Amino acid sequence: MSNRDEFVEEMKARLDEWNAEIDELTAKARQASDEARVKYQEDIEQLKKRQAETQERLDELQHASEAAWDTVRKGMEDSWDLMRKAFRDASSHFK
Repeated sequence: MSNRDEFVEEMKARLDEWNAEIDELTAKARQASDEARVKYQEDIEQLKKRQAETQERLDELQHASEAAWDTVRKGMEDSWDLMRKAFRDASSHFK
């Protein structure tokens, strides 16, 4: 397996982990009071938006030419950093 394939597989695995954690946060939000649930839902929607953007970057990465690989990989890493920050911010509200 090439470094490129390994990187793509790692990103897929991370995205799957985030999806599972978003599902957990959604379940927690259902247990919250009405007022808190509204805030939690806003956070979850933001996470889903970042998740969709990250998935788009992953799709681009999988189909990138060798010439575009480094640029697309950088975009994926940037998207991942934004996703991680959004998740940290949202998770802090659930504690």
